[in-house]
Amino acid sequence: MSDHYKALTRKYRPFSFEDIVSQEHVSSTLKNAIETNRLNHAYLFCGPRGVGKTTMARVLARTLNEVGEDIDGEALNQTLNIIEVDAASNNKVEDAHRIREAVRVPPQSGRYKIFIIDEVHMLSKQAFNALLKTLEEPPAYAIFIFATTEPHKVIPTILSRVQRFDFKPISVPEIVERLRSICDEESIAIDDESLHMIARKAEGALRDALGLLDQVVALCGTDIRYEALMKAFNAVSLDRLFELTGYIQESDSRSGIQLVSDLLQEGHDIQEFLIALTEHLRNLLMARDKRNMYAIETSKDVKARLHETAQHFTDEDLMRMLHIVHEAQFRIRDAHQPRILLEMTVLKLIRMTRSEGLTQLMKEVEELKKALQGTGGGVSAPAAKGSDRDADAGAKTSVAAATPASPEKKNPENRADYKRPTVKPIEQGEGEAAASVLSAAGHQPSVTRKPGLRRKAAASDQHTSAPHPGGNGSTRVEDQGNAHPADGFSAENGTVTDKASGRAKAVYLHDVTSVWDKYVEGLKEPVPMRVKMCMDSVQPVDLKGKELVLQSHDHLIAQLIEENHQLLSSSLEPYVGSKLRMRCKVSDLGAAQPQAEDPYTKFRRLQEKDPRIKTIVDVFGAELEW
Repeated sequence: MSDHYKALTRKYRPFSFEDIVSQEHVSSTLKNAIETNRLNHAYLFCGPRGVGKTTMARVLARTLNEVGEDIDGEALNQTLNIIEVDAASNNKVEDAHRIREAVRVPPQSGRYKIFIIDEVHMLSKQAFNALLKTLEEPPAYAIFIFATTEPHKVIPTILSRVQRFDFKPISVPEIVERLRSICDEESIAIDDESLHMIARKAEGALRDALGLLDQVVALCGTDIRYEALMKAFNAVSLDRLFELTGYIQESDSRSGIQLVSDLLQEGHDIQEFLIALTEHLRNLLMARDKRNMYAIETSKDVKARLHETAQHFTDEDLMRMLHIVHEAQFRIRDAHQPRILLEMTVLKLIRMTRSEGLTQLMKEVEELKKALQGTGGGVSAPAAKGSDRDADAGAKTSVAAATPASPEKKNPENRADYKRPTVKPIEQGEGEAAASVLSAAGHQPSVTRKPGLRRKAAASDQHTSAPHPGGNGSTRVEDQGNAHPADGFSAENGTVTDKASGRAKAVYLHDVTSVWDKYVEGLKEPVPMRVKMCMDSVQPVDLKGKELVLQSHDHLIAQLIEENHQLLSSSLEPYVGSKLRMRCKVSDLGAAQPQAEDPYTKFRRLQEKDPRIKTIVDVFGAELEW
């Protein structure tokens, strides 16, 4: 054994294009350029860390100058024709000047003088500008190769003068295959789950994967097993994740909380646990359909176990669980007590209502709706209960009306104080519409009339008719002297009351707006004429209980209405069947007020409107006088 151990990342660095893993799109292009002698003077290799950018640059330099394998990649910098510069520590303009001076010296052996500048984005702007002219027009023997992980930091003038190659992250199967070949060569026994675990933690970087393998070998020796690997990485094992999934399936809250406690006592990081749980739930979602197994980067045995476990959940369940865990990852960063938040997240997963129960509930609701439609009950339960109570009250009223009573009750026209109201006939379908509105509001008229029912007006009525919408549209009573409410209702203390049920009839804003114009036209003494003129310019906009809110654009009109609100309310009472207090508010029209025209604009508009005025102006030269 050598006295100096060489790490796997250095020992197994590729010497040829064929040894570079997963970058065939770059290596094949460079090989074709070499074979056809179409080499560019500058290249830019960019991509994530550990994917082979610097290795590709060294292999290209070795191939161009035909350097043998007896000189490894790290020793290439010792040759005179291959100069490797670390821009992270040589990023000043003086360093760029030294590169320019070195370019002037031709190669001592070989065809090309190659400059490899690693982490080129670290160069200052002045250093980039110092290299610009040399990079644009270098000698025929000079080739520049830049490598960077952040190409967006390279100035555009440099990017426009190079050929760019984007390196891609190395996939988990490719890393696993490379690690397996290295383990066979190093006589290291390792199982597939451990290889996949190392490859996933490398996150697409083969260099990181070799470094992790070195770490595992140092801890576990040459016989590596998955359980020992989890201890080495202090990671949450798959068995723990499947155990938690079982508790979620069985809705076992106690065992779930105990699992969280055990994980924390073992020293696992909460954020790492949530990341592992998120990946596990994602794999379960993919594993529900065997056609998606290609998207799961793990061994065949774990894929089969994932598929079996995923059948106990629906896609909707797994997606909701993913959302809960993903949200907890962001919230736990700012949490003062992360353990409590973790425990609450696990309890949410365990006690979450399954989509099967929700589907069954929706199915029962649909069946109930169909049953109600089949029996004619298409209304909601509260409305139906209110209708039943009102219907009972109406039935009692109808029975009472049909029961023989005293002569005055049987024929009220025999009373001396009786005055017959004039009633407009109910049009076809009007009574049904009124009944629908009352039912929606939770009321039911005590007397139901058939469409087309008409009443004859008394010929002896000497009063002029006036509209009264107290029956809410189903019956309209006209009487100027005394406004009588519709049949089945009585007006007491300014409120329309259903005689059968004894409940006050609600007054709505549309009841007021529908009779507002007739109410304003019918205003008479003792309402002053100036108040009536003011009422022409206001409109009702809101009804809050017994307070009717009017809107005006003038403060004087609002003040005048407030001073006479009692007279106005008394005049409105026969129309709506309830005494409402009026309050007038002033609307701030502001910019909506039309601006006054200046005299010249108005005079020009009059000319356009009346051709005769325009003719007078044209013939006699009329002008506007101030």
